[in-house]
Amino acid sequence: MRFTKMHGIGNDYVYVNCFREKVRNPAKLAQVISDRHKGIGADGLILICPSKKADVRMRMFNADGSEAEMCGNGIRCVAKYTYEHKLAKAGGTFSIPGQKPWPACLNIETGRGVLAVGLVIDRKKKVQKVCVNMGQPILIPKDIPVNLAGEKIIERPIEVLGQSLLMTCVSMGNPHAVFFCDDVDAVELEKIGPIIENHQLFPNRTNVHFVKVISPGEFVMRTWERGSGITMACGTGACACGAAAVMTGRCGRVCTAHLPGGDLDLSWSQSDNCVYMAGPAVEVFEGTWPE
Repeated sequence: MRFTKMHGIGNDYVYVNCFREKVRNPAKLAQVISDRHKGIGADGLILICPSKKADVRMRMFNADGSEAEMCGNGIRCVAKYTYEHKLAKAGGTFSIPGQKPWPACLNIETGRGVLAVGLVIDRKKKVQKVCVNMGQPILIPKDIPVNLAGEKIIERPIEVLGQSLLMTCVSMGNPHAVFFCDDVDAVELEKIGPIIENHQLFPNRTNVHFVKVISPGEFVMRTWERGSGITMACGTGACACGAAAVMTGRCGRVCTAHLPGGDLDLSWSQSDNCVYMAGPAVEVFEGTWPE
């Protein structure tokens, strides 16, 4: 089976072109292939499949084999692969309200629905940057889902390891719990992350983020990703943290998220209520996996 290793600011996945390859058991394959000692090593497995609704379809499996609805860094890599490997032609333009249009666009089917992505392409026909319309943040508790009452969960107290933390919950097609703090490096993420991920409040588990706001235009974050553990970056998580920072009055609607693997540019538009996320996508190498 042919595969391609790619990453978006260090959030790395193994990608399989299902236009030409067949994957019989992707959940099991994700577990084996993601192992950093006995496999290729990755945060998970992403399948690039034919779609009846869009240019391609993306299916994403975490390192533990669980299938996730969406991956922000992953979809940028899918867009790069789709264009550079000529699975579909980029057409039209991609627009962020109030900003200059991007020169090319693809549509990608995900567990969150069909998402539009904009591409910056260099003279060698290589994709240098990708912007994704991540859709509107989901804030209603039952739709996130989180088992708490109220219209929104904004800085709601939660007890974890004897600490009282203030939690803001957002879904970007997948669930996120956001906690603001003074020092993200001081957080024992390897201890507190899995406890919050599997907390009884979250029927589908959750992604966990700790955030320090530097200014109204930027913040630093660390992530415990549902099903994968500590990761270098989380695109949907950055969008969720950006929305949480806006709702708590800490940041403006246009800001930069600094993650361990790199930076993402975020814009939460007032006109259409959608979050736009822009960042790089990198192809590392290709290989053959002996099924």
